[in-house]
Amino acid sequence: MTEVHTSPICPGCDSSASRPFYSVPGVPVHQVKLVPSREAALGCLRGDIGLRFCSRCGFVWNAAFDVSLMRYDEDYESTQTVSPTFNLFHERLARDLIDRFDVRGKRVVEVGCGQGEFVTMLAEIAGNHGYGFDQVNRGETGSDRVTFIKDFYGPAYRHLEPDFVCCKMTLEHVHDTGAFLRSMRAAMGDRPDSVIFFMIPEITRILELRAFWDVYYEHCSYYSPGSLARHFRLAGFDPIDVWCDYDDQYVLIAARPGAGDSPTLAGELPPEALASKVQAFTQGVAADVAQWRSWLDREQRSGKSIVLWGGGSKAVAFLTTLGVSDQITYTVDINPARAGTFIAGTGHPILAPEVLANDPPHALIVMSPIYLPEIAAQLDTMGVQPAQLLTVEAPHHRKAA
Repeated sequence: MTEVHTSPICPGCDSSASRPFYSVPGVPVHQVKLVPSREAALGCLRGDIGLRFCSRCGFVWNAAFDVSLMRYDEDYESTQTVSPTFNLFHERLARDLIDRFDVRGKRVVEVGCGQGEFVTMLAEIAGNHGYGFDQVNRGETGSDRVTFIKDFYGPAYRHLEPDFVCCKMTLEHVHDTGAFLRSMRAAMGDRPDSVIFFMIPEITRILELRAFWDVYYEHCSYYSPGSLARHFRLAGFDPIDVWCDYDDQYVLIAARPGAGDSPTLAGELPPEALASKVQAFTQGVAADVAQWRSWLDREQRSGKSIVLWGGGSKAVAFLTTLGVSDQITYTVDINPARAGTFIAGTGHPILAPEVLANDPPHALIVMSPIYLPEIAAQLDTMGVQPAQLLTVEAPHHRKAA
């Protein structure tokens, strides 16, 4: 991997005790914007990835990240609620949070709400009034229990005095994480009965799988349960619980405003527990990338067509990191908003899954294995049986051909 120059200062704990361990230059800065043409996809704005690991707090971040490159507009399409699998998880999570923290008849805030599916669920299920903050929100809701605000949530909205604040899949997009969490703490005020909840991708799994397809420019901050709890304490929160869910893809934390001196929770492993995994990732990921390239080249020479299932962030990272082109025929995605658009960086078309019925590929690579049962059922319905149905996390399948 080409090394990218980066600063050693950790944005979470301000320590300089960090080291670089993974670099990818010239990747698309946006993964889920709707790109209308192949030309626009090939000419997309690019930036560098230069991951560092802080040995003091265990935080992993892209130290080459340039926030000035980011543009979050209404063409940003990150919704996951087109999937029945995700919807089941989403509703289970909402009901669990409502029950655990008695979020009934309360005032709730969602930071980075996207199109507001989760804050609406919290409001409708338990008679809450919700406020959804996000600049990409299009205001499309049928609920009179939710107010959307196209702004950043912070101390300026302290007057809302929410009982419950949630922030899902947003902190990983924030580079200055320490300042962001301190802003959340200031916005909540000294109301010890209120609760704040965050959910973000979990780094331990990424390191163990050497999942380079889960490392992309928009995700500039990566947490383990331990580093997340430590950063919450540094910001003045007292963590209640920290855990993993959704096939351990996500790390979740619940905390209350406090003094940041709460006791260590079970599952908060120290930074040194992650250090060996960082080292193993560094030592193995280049070989994994080379193996993928070799397999794709071999399949192409044999005249076998390969399609990716999933046209979002994982597909962008997978294709651009590998630097492949016509080795992959196209991608499919169940999100109708993505049909007819193109993968940033490589220009692969994103099509609706129904195209597979008339153009069945030899191999279908599923970018997110948790959706494999859902995908297999849809393939059966269409009468499509690829010779190889692979998941990106199962490299032993790649040796079968």
